[in-house]
Amino acid sequence: MTAPTLSFTAPVGPAGGPLVVLGPSLGTSAILWEDVVPQLAVRHRVTAWDLPGHGSSAPADAPFSVADLADAVAEGIHALAEGPAAYAGVSLGGAVGLELGLRHPDLVDRLAIVASGAQLGDPAAWHERAATVRAQSTSALIIPSAQRWFAPGSVERRPDLSGRLLHALRDADAESYARCCEALADFDVRARLSELRMPVLALWGEHDAVAPEAKAREIADAAVRGRARRIADVAHLPPAEDPTATVAALSAFFGSASDSARTDDHEQEQA
Repeated sequence: MTAPTLSFTAPVGPAGGPLVVLGPSLGTSAILWEDVVPQLAVRHRVTAWDLPGHGSSAPADAPFSVADLADAVAEGIHALAEGPAAYAGVSLGGAVGLELGLRHPDLVDRLAIVASGAQLGDPAAWHERAATVRAQSTSALIIPSAQRWFAPGSVERRPDLSGRLLHALRDADAESYARCCEALADFDVRARLSELRMPVLALWGEHDAVAPEAKAREIADAAVRGRARRIADVAHLPPAEDPTATVAALSAFFGSASDSARTDDHEQEQA
């Protein structure tokens, strides 16, 4: 397996600001973060990347792992900054963040894992989804994905962005999506979480059935400088469902100058 080529958006924000890199959920694109970027860009230089065959990234021409995606993100960081970056990723993008922190710790000074976990889903279910997409295209996933992605009322509150995210899923390259599923089937870094030495924030959505509270707690409890925080009234796509709450959590985390060896995660929760 080799690292695929990923597309990064042009960084926005102050030229001398610290770099923040934002990663997507499976089936989405950089538009997942579009309402978050302007607010983070007040103090940071912000870029987002797309998965293979999603958004602006070229389709994958070979199998890849989550670790390969992390290596590709590392290449992007090297191209954009001389020093380390802060990173936030949703779901698969969060899994990539964990691999990035493990494989390239010198490139990540803060790591936010959003609606994700150190292992996600059942491997057999991922292979089954890959087979479904290869046979029927990503259009077959629109209804079940909408049910997983959005909390009750989210689509009604933000119909335009919700619709665009589902269009991004429909437009994703089927083979690349299937290979993302296969990468997630093999992903499991639970035994290595204690190797993460940078500050780590694990955010979970109140209604997220894909990566519920236990996944965030597992990361926060095992990382040396881990914490967890809940975002209320959202499910699996917090940046799209409630960008204001997501920005508040990330800004506080990225902007804090120092952390104790461990911050009590209960004190970090958002009611």
